[in-house]
Amino acid sequence: MIGVDFGTLSGRAVVIRVSDGAEAGTAVHEFAHRVIEDRLPGGGARLGPDWALQSPHDWLDVLRTAVPEAVAAAGIDPARVIGIGTDFTACTVLPARADGTPLCYETPERPHAWPKLWKHHAAQAHADRINALAAERREPWLARYGGKISAEWEFAKGLQVLEEDPEVYARAERWIEAADWIIWQLTGVESRNVCTAGYKGIFQDGAYPSADFLAGLNPDFSGFIDKLGHELSPLGGLAGRLTAEAAGWTKLPEGIAVAVGNVDAHVTSAAADAVRPGQMVAIMGTSTCHVMSSDRLAEVPGMCGVVRDGIVPGLWGYEAGQSGVGDIFAWFVDTCVPATYTRRAEERGLSVHDLLAELAAAQPVGAHGLVALDWHNGNRSVLVDHDLSGVVVGQTLATRPEDVYRALVEATAFGARMIVETFEAAGVPVAEFVVAGGLLKNPFLMQVYADVLRRPLSVIGSEQGPALGSAVHAAVAAGAYADIQRAAAAMGRRSEDVYLPDERRAGVYDLLYAAYRALHDHFGDGRVLHALRAIRNEARGATAAQALDGARS
Repeated sequence: MIGVDFGTLSGRAVVIRVSDGAEAGTAVHEFAHRVIEDRLPGGGARLGPDWALQSPHDWLDVLRTAVPEAVAAAGIDPARVIGIGTDFTACTVLPARADGTPLCYETPERPHAWPKLWKHHAAQAHADRINALAAERREPWLARYGGKISAEWEFAKGLQVLEEDPEVYARAERWIEAADWIIWQLTGVESRNVCTAGYKGIFQDGAYPSADFLAGLNPDFSGFIDKLGHELSPLGGLAGRLTAEAAGWTKLPEGIAVAVGNVDAHVTSAAADAVRPGQMVAIMGTSTCHVMSSDRLAEVPGMCGVVRDGIVPGLWGYEAGQSGVGDIFAWFVDTCVPATYTRRAEERGLSVHDLLAELAAAQPVGAHGLVALDWHNGNRSVLVDHDLSGVVVGQTLATRPEDVYRALVEATAFGARMIVETFEAAGVPVAEFVVAGGLLKNPFLMQVYADVLRRPLSVIGSEQGPALGSAVHAAVAAGAYADIQRAAAAMGRRSEDVYLPDERRAGVYDLLYAAYRALHDHFGDGRVLHALRAIRNEARGATAAQALDGARS
């Protein structure tokens, strides 16, 4: 079985044994275009603040390179592969023709013709309008998303395209998640999965928002749902069979099973065998996504959504998240750490991250005198506002880099605690907290989370969580298992209670968390942080205009 995980900067393919989930081979392909944030490829148009795009060419290159390389690394005959499953970041969405051709292939000079990555936050103003109108009209679906639709999702991004480049919008016969587009390329058949439609496409109780509602946002937006495609396919379902063309890319047998598309976070639940009610899986990397199945429906403030069958068929699937976690630590190391720390790390054969973690871990809890807000990439849950920004309070002339680094780590843990407490206050208990993702490699960070959350942390048993989860879904699609629960029990794995909270440290963290909550409530209304962002955007706009005028002259 092959699982392919399409991430933010790369794609990873893993060969998985169907009987027990053992990993036989893996390969990674780094995206040539990475994240397109400043200007379009080839010296094209300059992008505005908070833009983040990707290239479909990079995604196809993963199929051409990583998949055959993983099979070669496994040392198996490709004829033994019976199925392939994929997962994607979300909401990563693109405009396309009715045959699936991305519009950026036709008009690469138009920014809105390119796929918008999950962390494209330039549609916040459009999300604000969607939320205001939905609240005014008391749309029943709004509560399923904690009271706010995110700027990261399909409708806000689609409205932005309509109002900023109506020509691209008109040519877009399809507005499709990359998770579904890649399946289209593999099978030749267009399909839409229930997961992205529910969490990112506002599909609830069998319907999208009404044409009347959409017309209230913009008369030309009333037909938007016509671009969203077909009936939804269940997770673990068979999307189609591998075409001859896709078999040529992947070097896999033509006609093998291709599973219905899915999201990286949601498939990871199966990889951790955490598909029962109350098992919250936190996929911690550049950002963190929190997913959990439950047998009860509740309206949880500030959540990314609750969707029937959204993680496994038969249960309600909840999603929450933090827009920046690993990205925050990487930003700090890349921009705020003096060269002396880099030299110290190199002398000891450490990364700067490892050095800072070591120095921070040696401190007593609270010794740095700091508290921070983890909003450097906006707030996904529970405020759902991507125009918020980071805050660090308590710095003095004695503050050192390891102090701020620790405060930022703690801030992300406080954000996770806010999410867990919000779930439980709404009547959705969290029985187990399971961690997956790249940040598992930082034991200092894991211990901070256990102490802040005041609960044990279970740990996924694979470094390839999303790819393994995709393979689990592919095993169901291929008929090797009857359902996701059975496949997850056989192929998924986790270790329970790997990190345990320390009562003394947890007591001090309670005090720091109270300070975090006070800052959260004070700055969460956005008055100060929104004003700062508006000043920044105006200044950057003026600078870009001056640069353009200079180029023309």
